[in-house]
Amino acid sequence: MSHEHPDMRRPDGSPLRILAVDDEPMLTDLLAMALRMEGWEVRTAGSGLEALQVARDFEPDALVLDVMMPDLDGMSVLRRLREAGNLVPVVFLTAKDSVSDRIAGLTAGGDDYVTKPFSLEEVIARLRAVIRRSGQGQAEDEQSVLRVADLSLNEDSHEVTRGDDEIELTATEFELLRFLMRNERRVLSKAQILDRVWSYDFGGKSSVVELYISYLRKKIDAGRTPLLHTVRGVGYMIKSPQ
Repeated sequence: MSHEHPDMRRPDGSPLRILAVDDEPMLTDLLAMALRMEGWEVRTAGSGLEALQVARDFEPDALVLDVMMPDLDGMSVLRRLREAGNLVPVVFLTAKDSVSDRIAGLTAGGDDYVTKPFSLEEVIARLRAVIRRSGQGQAEDEQSVLRVADLSLNEDSHEVTRGDDEIELTATEFELLRFLMRNERRVLSKAQILDRVWSYDFGGKSSVVELYISYLRKKIDAGRTPLLHTVRGVGYMIKSPQ
């Protein structure tokens, strides 16, 4: 288990249950493998109708649900779950990346959205976020704190400190810093940052990333050893001073 992710579990201490639904068996196999590596219990389904059946029997804590399926599409699956009173968090997978599709997915009661082709890390990060928001996954308190050098960020209380100084951040600054800290020493491109931090701010321009990085620098690095670094022509990263 990587140190930056708390070991999320059900309230009774058993592993989280995830249902992955896609009509491409290769994709569900890949997802299942990655999710099991997180220590989670996984079931898969290859169609919308099968997904409803498995969801009833398995009672998952979250669903990864493909939008386009031959028998019953992801939106219809979700609608039926919600009509039956099932409020399980859902992360949609879709090959379409248009504004109307994203909004349709969210108004249908979906919690998040990942566009194919996606990285498995991205799916897992989104799952963790929706499970945490739903209050299902119980994480160890001390593990919900991310640290880089003397900078710490508490994912639950949203407190950020550098050394002995408390740092006030806006919600967007907090999300940006969290994304950087979860990927310490990894260069993140503007496109990756836009997608992760501004996922539903359609028409987001990459200049907004530069702007928010400069806000963070003023609050976190001003007068101290810098932790935020620009890798010219590639993106940004956060790392401890050598």
